[in-house]
Amino acid sequence: MIDSSFSRRLFLKSAALGGAAAALGGWVEEVRGSPSPYGPFKMGVQTYTFRAFPLADALAKTKAVGLSYCEVWDGHMPVTDDPARLAAYRAALKAAGVRALTYGVIDFGADREANRRRFQFARALGLGTLSANPSPEAFDSLDELVREFKINIAIHNHGPGNRYSKIQGVADALKGRDPRVGACVDAGHYLRSGEDPVEAVRRFGRRTYGVHLKDVKDDRFTELGKGDLNLPALLTALKELHHGGVLSLEYEEHPQDVMPYVEECLAATRAAVEKVAGQPDRHAY
Repeated sequence: MIDSSFSRRLFLKSAALGGAAAALGGWVEEVRGSPSPYGPFKMGVQTYTFRAFPLADALAKTKAVGLSYCEVWDGHMPVTDDPARLAAYRAALKAAGVRALTYGVIDFGADREANRRRFQFARALGLGTLSANPSPEAFDSLDELVREFKINIAIHNHGPGNRYSKIQGVADALKGRDPRVGACVDAGHYLRSGEDPVEAVRRFGRRTYGVHLKDVKDDRFTELGKGDLNLPALLTALKELHHGGVLSLEYEEHPQDVMPYVEECLAATRAAVEKVAGQPDRHAY
């Protein structure tokens, strides 16, 4: 349970989001009545990008850069079963006009009841996917829970040395598992681990339930388009899959002054979308 003052503060902060988004409106070019500049993709942000700010501000900034989807960082919305806190989370999302499709990255282990509570939390927020770092002992439980709740698990690869840093490590974990147990392809971390994120998408196919868009140069995170990520190729692979999950921009640098860099990353994404928009699908899955 939580201090009731938390919910009051979050409700009040949520009510102020409309004004906050308007104040930040200079960051985004309004294109009313036009097709999405991100083509068929549900472009969003991993709210870890705005980790230096409280939840309401992070959602306001998401909307201010023209995005209506997000993957919520667990630091912004800690897992809870408290009805007042869940209501406050939903109110914050509604006030911002942002839809949370994914959540994470969270751990799963051998404790089946703890795993179930995470799925109950996801259902209460209307989430479709949980980005996850499951231990080997978690998978029997996860097989049961994804079938019961109809919520996907997306195994997230982290940096070098992590259990899931390699494509093959994720592929091995998926063998024999329910089709709702899939992958979250973190492009930057695959690059840091010497792997090709485009190959990851092709390898996991329709079990690619999440994508963290980030770029890396010389093992350092940088803006999209300035590193080693072949963004048009990645978007092409996702387009061929008819990927329906959120594409989550996750920017790791400059947490206190992040907005100009987010805009730069989104501009690079729009340019890449335009580049691949007319390309025919070459693969069937």
